[in-house]
Amino acid sequence: MNPAIGRVEAALSNGAPVSRDDLAAAARAVVAALAAANPGNTIEVRVPPFAAGQVGALDGAGPTHRRGTPPNVVELAPETAVRLATGALSWEDAVQASLVRFSGAHASDVGQMLPLLG
Repeated sequence: MNPAIGRVEAALSNGAPVSRDDLAAAARAVVAALAAANPGNTIEVRVPPFAAGQVGALDGAGPTHRRGTPPNVVELAPETAVRLATGALSWEDAVQASLVRFSGAHASDVGQMLPLLG
């Protein structure tokens, strides 16, 4: 596990403050791991203000995004990204709590790609 992800996860679990540098590094690591595990250009995953990347749809179908407004977008806070990636939060619970914003026919595929890390 990326050290920054571990530090952020530990801080969130303990209710401690998280440094901006750790949050940025963790967000970038989560997006990079998600993209590496699910290569493609169908869904844009955004973790503002730190990271954005593209992943493929689970079924390998879907549009390939190259420019302009992507047809499938998932946007979440860095803390939510870490909690989803590590399994501390489920996709269903995050959606229920409005912690994830997504649009497009394939955007919800990201929920099935998580958690990434244990």
